[in-house]
Amino acid sequence: MISNEPPKLTRNEGLKQASPLLTGTIAQTLEDGQAASFTQDDYEFLKFHGAYQQDDRDQRKAGKQYIFMVRTKFPGGTLTAEQYLECDRLATEYANNTLRITTRQDFQFHGVIKSNLRNTIKELNEALVTTIAACGDVERNVMAPPTPATSPLVDQVLEQARELSNALNPRTKAYHKIWLEGQPLDLESEENKGFVDPLYGQTYLPRKFKTAFAFPPLNDIDIFTNDLGFIVIAEGEKLIGYNLLVGGGMGMSHGNAQTFPRLADVLGFFPPEHLEAVAKAVITIHRDFGDRTNRKHARIKYVLEEKGAKWCKAEVETRAGIRLEEPRPFQFTKQGDLLGWHRQTNGNYFLGLFVENGRIKDAEEYRLKSGLRKVIEQFKPEVRLTASQNLLLVDVRPEQRDGITATLKEHGVSVDNPFSPIRLGSMACPALPTCGLSLAESERALPDIITRIEKLMAELGLEREEIVIRMTGCPNGCARPYMAEIGFVGKAPNKYQLYLGGNESSTRLNRVYKDVVKTEEIEVELRPLLTRFVAERQPGERFGDFCHRAVLQ
Repeated sequence: MISNEPPKLTRNEGLKQASPLLTGTIAQTLEDGQAASFTQDDYEFLKFHGAYQQDDRDQRKAGKQYIFMVRTKFPGGTLTAEQYLECDRLATEYANNTLRITTRQDFQFHGVIKSNLRNTIKELNEALVTTIAACGDVERNVMAPPTPATSPLVDQVLEQARELSNALNPRTKAYHKIWLEGQPLDLESEENKGFVDPLYGQTYLPRKFKTAFAFPPLNDIDIFTNDLGFIVIAEGEKLIGYNLLVGGGMGMSHGNAQTFPRLADVLGFFPPEHLEAVAKAVITIHRDFGDRTNRKHARIKYVLEEKGAKWCKAEVETRAGIRLEEPRPFQFTKQGDLLGWHRQTNGNYFLGLFVENGRIKDAEEYRLKSGLRKVIEQFKPEVRLTASQNLLLVDVRPEQRDGITATLKEHGVSVDNPFSPIRLGSMACPALPTCGLSLAESERALPDIITRIEKLMAELGLEREEIVIRMTGCPNGCARPYMAEIGFVGKAPNKYQLYLGGNESSTRLNRVYKDVVKTEEIEVELRPLLTRFVAERQPGERFGDFCHRAVLQ
């Protein structure tokens, strides 16, 4: 029987429609000293302002202890020395004394309590660091290649990422009013009554939206995992345009076949002057065609999967008022970061430092947070955050190198990044105890698991072999485990799905090898695979390619 009833929208759609300025009752709750937390409705609005309400899951038996995660937005992962030092100070003063580099080139502050929430966001803004739209159903942080050694065009691409990020910000004045002025927005003023965002409309996007740039041959951004991607096409030292990618995304739900990770489609080429128009065209396609009845099915990747790349290309052309040319040739050869000292194209140097799982902290003899603070105070380098959760100190003058090296060494940090290749290539999401979605450990578990795998690989003579290993505490895939050569995806406490078969250039999805592996069984599962790899690999073949060729067929 066919129903004429309109489809039932998700609860979030009703919230956005009722409060298109994204205010909720955030301002009032901030002023209420008796309220330990925000309402469930305001929980959703807070995301648009760059904050998540969480609780310490380690302490739940004693009752929920509410804390907040605050996320910055750094287009291309770039920040000045002064901005970094302010983030360092706020992490100490208002958060848990750590800075967490995200897989989208941001900082996250964990453990902020409600009474410090406004001060954290206000003081970030005073340092010219915003948090607006770092979360929520809008364009998130625009990513771009941070590595200055690859091309003199990198800085030009970073500037385009910054300009695009500004163009895609929501236009509500609630953020400024609530967090900077400490006042509720006057909803009855002529300016605010009937507000509709000029890009996003009254109800914004069906879900989050992620955009990135990449510069072949280094796929350090994991470009195919984004909703919207721009692959730089250059001739010599001239940027001639971009290949357009649409429809990537990592998130899925266990046991729900309607959800799955997907790589973006390459739709065509366009010159750089059309960048903003093309981006807005794709975003409005998501706005107009994304699923607003089921948030698990609300990403643009499902629009592409169901309507096709040819349809999407025609929609982009109509909305942007251009014709997309045939994609220009490109090739990615590798993902990951350049670590250690490297010469930039302008004659200065940059230093790439490994940050395990993105957590900048002091731990016993390895005092990374203190060492970085001292170096950045003294030498004032630009700081860039990478998509692999590492950190670059950029534009270091040749005469500063020895001083930076020595200062870091005083804090137990070596510029040689003396870790195994698999540890350097590993990533994990935060998971427990702060993430409410986590089904299993990730950041707290992966370092020990890597140690165990290192021992196994040494037994097999593979100690210098690079294998990209990524872990997440749930299937949302924030650390992009579905692109890894070995991926662990949390299913339940101490239980993970095991994925195999990603490649070095991060252009191929891996596949499930085993649905449930217990933490203590990881070596048992990997030993026969690695043993076969030693015996059967082809010359120069990586583990992910071997699994794709010989194990998963």
